[in-house]
Amino acid sequence: MNRTCIRIGLAVALMAASSLAFARGCTPVVREGWVRMPPGSMPMMAGFGRIENPCGTPLTIVGASSAAFGDVSLHETRIVDGVSRMRALPELRIAPGQSAVLKPGGMHLMLMDPGAALQPGSKVAVEFKLKDGGKVLGEFVVRKAGE
Repeated sequence: MNRTCIRIGLAVALMAASSLAFARGCTPVVREGWVRMPPGSMPMMAGFGRIENPCGTPLTIVGASSAAFGDVSLHETRIVDGVSRMRALPELRIAPGQSAVLKPGGMHLMLMDPGAALQPGSKVAVEFKLKDGGKVLGEFVVRKAGE
């Protein structure tokens, strides 16, 4: 079998697998993503939105990255003994048919060391790494604080 046949066969197999995932409605989706600009020139921002899992199996996010930031991680803010505390989330599990909501005062993205100054209305891409090796891409719109 020559290389052209192998490449065509692989391409067909990948397209079939992608079509099957889409036909089952099994593509996780990031909606309403936004990044809150910090006051002044702080080297960190926070990201919010909703990650939906329309699949019939659980979805586990184990990391995040963005070309626009030096470091991206999932965090959660909780009130413990009357004090607001933030901690990193090593993974975020989303049950079948459920969503995870990233919001101020709760789960959120910590976006550290922006590579360039971001302006309100600009968009940044964030890639979520899944435990099964897959990836989910989300678009986040930059907003001024209070918007």
